[in-house]
Amino acid sequence: MATKSEIKNVDEYIAGFDDETRLRLEQIRQVIKKAAPAAEESISYMMPAYKYLGRPLVYFAGYKNHIGFYATPTGHDAFKKELSVYKQGKGSVQFPVEEKLPVSLINKMVKFRVLENLEQSKTKTKK
Repeated sequence: MATKSEIKNVDEYIAGFDDETRLRLEQIRQVIKKAAPAAEESISYMMPAYKYLGRPLVYFAGYKNHIGFYATPTGHDAFKKELSVYKQGKGSVQFPVEEKLPVSLINKMVKFRVLENLEQSKTKTKK
């Protein structure tokens, strides 16, 4: 098995986890791909990362007891109420592995970030 620093793609990243976590990571990946089909998938900061229009969109990561989700810089503020039931850090939210993933919420957050990147891209081209 590759070490975290040797992981080259999201398939390799997800393969490094136990069955339960792997299922959740793949579920998040599919939600992101469906909500943002044009997003570029890569590994950044040693975790799955997605860019849209050249800008960061969202990231996710697997841990022993939770799945970390990062919709920075503004995705968390926009969904503050919905995310209030989860443990959070600056720009991150933790979905416990023993709970069902909030797929609908993740979908909304990704779509929100897609629209943000689209607006930022339009603003940049107008300048």
